[in-house]
Amino acid sequence: MGSAEPPTDAAKPGRSKAGTPGRRVLLRAVTRNGRRLTLGSLLICAHQVCETLVPILIGVIVDRAVATGDRGSLGVWVAVLAGLFTVLTLVYRFGARQLMLAIAEEAHQLRLEVSGKILNPRGIRTELPAGELLTVSTSDADNTSYLLDYIPRIAGAIVATVVGAVALFVIDVPLGLLVLVGTPVVLVGLQLTSPLITKRVASQQELAGKATSLATDLVSGVRPLRGLGAERAASERYHRVSRLSLTAQLRAARTQGGYLAASTTLSTLLACGVAVLAGYFALTGRISVGELITVIGLAQFLTEPFSLLAIVPSWVAEARASAERVAMVVDAEPLLPPADRPLAADAVRVELTGLRFGPLDGLDLTLEPGEVVGIVATQPTEGEALVKLLSGRVAPEEYEGSVLLGGSPLHELDLDVARAALLVQPHKSDLFGGTIEHNVLARADDHERELFDAVLRGSAADEVISAHPEGLDHVIVERGANLSGGQRQRVALARALLVRSQVLVLHDPTTAMDSVTEHVIAQGVRALRHEDAAARHTTVLVASSPALMAITDRVVVLENGRIVAEGTHAELGADHETYRKTVLR
Repeated sequence: MGSAEPPTDAAKPGRSKAGTPGRRVLLRAVTRNGRRLTLGSLLICAHQVCETLVPILIGVIVDRAVATGDRGSLGVWVAVLAGLFTVLTLVYRFGARQLMLAIAEEAHQLRLEVSGKILNPRGIRTELPAGELLTVSTSDADNTSYLLDYIPRIAGAIVATVVGAVALFVIDVPLGLLVLVGTPVVLVGLQLTSPLITKRVASQQELAGKATSLATDLVSGVRPLRGLGAERAASERYHRVSRLSLTAQLRAARTQGGYLAASTTLSTLLACGVAVLAGYFALTGRISVGELITVIGLAQFLTEPFSLLAIVPSWVAEARASAERVAMVVDAEPLLPPADRPLAADAVRVELTGLRFGPLDGLDLTLEPGEVVGIVATQPTEGEALVKLLSGRVAPEEYEGSVLLGGSPLHELDLDVARAALLVQPHKSDLFGGTIEHNVLARADDHERELFDAVLRGSAADEVISAHPEGLDHVIVERGANLSGGQRQRVALARALLVRSQVLVLHDPTTAMDSVTEHVIAQGVRALRHEDAAARHTTVLVASSPALMAITDRVVVLENGRIVAEGTHAELGADHETYRKTVLR
């Protein structure tokens, strides 16, 4: 995926007067779950009203039944209390059900949106590596959806506070004023720390994503690292990134912990102040015993909504930080512009003219239909740059020159049509979780399925199948981590050969295999792709394997970003020193 210069705040996609992209993601989460959120919030508010009425009703029972010794009245009021608890339980149950459905649905929708954007065939402009994108599509999507849990909590806490304050006003005006004045003062004071929490949580999430991404890359590349003896360097690199992530996480935890301690302390002091003042009023006869019990009960109960209203800004800050990361992906511009031009011909010619991209410096190359062309790059980066251009993963403004497929610029072609005609099998091909059969047959049609056995033999994937008791039903874990490097390459090659695209580009498809297997695969590729000359399939082998170069019709040698030699494998092996050093070493 490519990237452009980061836009300024004023020019960032999606930023407008309506607020930051993260706020818009949160607002959308609220609006598209409006029905469930409204119903759930109303039921949670009803639950909080019932909770607030419990100490009030107990105080009434004490004054009107216990203090008077009226057993009949006591029975009636106890029945009312039992009914209150029944209603309290039911409204909470049904309210929580609505909210949990909304949260699960929103998290699912966000994951679909983020994943859909990441998997967009035309790519997206982002600097986030694969590991961070995975974090955004999972934990950040979940954190954003939790806003639907915070809103009813806030509404319930406010309702409980208001009802409690009204009850205290009825009992004694100073007690009600203490609640109504003290609560906003505490909340405003704590709200001032919200931007700091948002900033530190966002930093922690970003560094955690980088650590996850690096760990994923290291695990998937552990075999090459061992071969190069680079385990220590890789371990030290991960250690540095992991320490930075840990430091950010501890800093965010300290900030949130300090916030929690301060909010709990202040809200507890407020509730204690109400209880102490009520006790004094009871001693002086200003309020009754039942009213004292009600005030003590309300003071104890109100500690919970006070604490929640104090801590909720840190929750919202975390949700907003995650929403910003979700918006960063969802609002990302496509890497390639929209295109719908059809392909002009069945047998397509590939024309590369004046290409300047990375190490490529004015490369000119034409691939005729029906050819087997070998491309030998003296520097690996040259081959990688060429393969990346042919795969269509580079925005047109990021390179000079042209890449034409069937006479049309590659980036202007309908993507499905282009990929059906030109398939690029990169050197690092991931396998997905599932059986070997499912990996090879991923999107095969009926005709391609008929070639299944031949493709398995031609790619030497039949040896992978015979090496496992389950055969085709052998389960491959994510990224093919339970297969060797050579086995992964053979399964991926079989998948590419089965597609039967007009032009197939293979980048170092046999680097993890022995020379005997390379020879088998080279002959298999030639037979599968070019036995039927009328099909006019084109095969491009970007590699330095002598077995692969031996099956080509011609070979071009790249050096310093340009073609420095061209001929058959035998001619170049006899006459070109650079070719001999690169291929016949």
